[in-house]
Amino acid sequence: MDLVITLDSHSPLPLHQQIYEELRQAILSGKLSPGKRIPSTREMAKSLGISRSTVTQSYEQLLSEGYLETIIGSGTYVCTQLPDDLLHSQPVKNIKKITHPEVKLSRYAETLFQTEAVPRIYENKLEISFRYGRPKFNNFPIKLWHKLLSKHCNSSLDWLDYSIEPLGYKPLQEAIVSYISRVRAVNCQAEQILITNGTQQALDLIMRLLIEPGDIIALEEPGYLSARLIFQTHGAKLLPIPVDNSGLIVSKLANNQNIRLVYVTPSHQFPTGVTLSLPRRLELLNWAKQYGSIIIEDDYDSEYRYGDRPIPALQGLDNSNSVLYIGTFSKVLFPSLRIGYLVLPQNLVPIFACAKWLSDRHLPILEQQVLAEFITEGHLERHIRKMRSHYDCCRQVLVKALKSHFGESVEILGEKAGLHIMVRSGLFHSKKLLKCV
Repeated sequence: MDLVITLDSHSPLPLHQQIYEELRQAILSGKLSPGKRIPSTREMAKSLGISRSTVTQSYEQLLSEGYLETIIGSGTYVCTQLPDDLLHSQPVKNIKKITHPEVKLSRYAETLFQTEAVPRIYENKLEISFRYGRPKFNNFPIKLWHKLLSKHCNSSLDWLDYSIEPLGYKPLQEAIVSYISRVRAVNCQAEQILITNGTQQALDLIMRLLIEPGDIIALEEPGYLSARLIFQTHGAKLLPIPVDNSGLIVSKLANNQNIRLVYVTPSHQFPTGVTLSLPRRLELLNWAKQYGSIIIEDDYDSEYRYGDRPIPALQGLDNSNSVLYIGTFSKVLFPSLRIGYLVLPQNLVPIFACAKWLSDRHLPILEQQVLAEFITEGHLERHIRKMRSHYDCCRQVLVKALKSHFGESVEILGEKAGLHIMVRSGLFHSKKLLKCV
């Protein structure tokens, strides 16, 4: 075969995919003509200095797609009847930049391309993760979780079937209600709990069901970028509201009767880490009641408070059904669990359940069963207490190091709650900061 295949060990593409691409393009360009015999997998592996299984994987993909054919006792050949459209197709290249596709897109898709959402998804992975608020996985009770998984796997096969519960697994709803009413003073019934696959889905459902393009959403500034992107892609107009040491400055909402929705992270404001004070919470609830606006309470990081007693959730203080409460287990357990919940006023439950069912029918039942027992048996609260103590020690060490190295030249925010802190400084001492971390 008069074809040189060059493999790049630094390429993000695996070796079998590189071989596949080079052979495919050689066929499409005519370098390998129809009926041309190609080396056996053993010969190709030997010439490239790689394992035979890697080459076999490439050949099998080309065979399944109709580029190659095998003649028993003779060898492997370029297929003699390639479709015409394949002969004129363009090479598939590793995407370096997101380009606007030629197909006509919806308004939603057009908006996606105008935001930062799509480029962020396709960014190259970094060798070192700088992701904030990531829980410590080595402290998770994995043996206990595995035991509960095995128990529910073996006890019944019901988890293999479709769920008939549009809001989620009933025992999990009941477990969540018991938990959040006790630790966050949330006032609701089990049938008001919609199980979601996390905060992102909860926000997306709210946007699709309650927001029209052009509606005004007030949100904290600075604030949570992912929420901002969701709001933008649904065509909402954003009204940034500043934050001080007591949280969202409610007075900045003024007498604006056109604000459809206010998004807040009151327990541990992102990214400043401040807590929305009780007077501000009451002020915000009164404002929403007066103007008929909706409050989205993202109770992010509420489980981790150090020293101070937690302030009751906005939802529990509300007496006008103005609050939609969002919770998640990503920070207290592990992110890939992908189970969260949305507490809804009774009148919104049917339409949200319908939209959720049409979107993804239901979440995996097995994980819901395991989580329900994990909460009911007290394992969740024990784990949170253990991790709160661990994170508190880490926080104290970091705060002490920051004060020791920087003194009065820095302001530390959000150190009383959550899994991150914010440091403000007129000067940026990168080497000192890295030493503290």
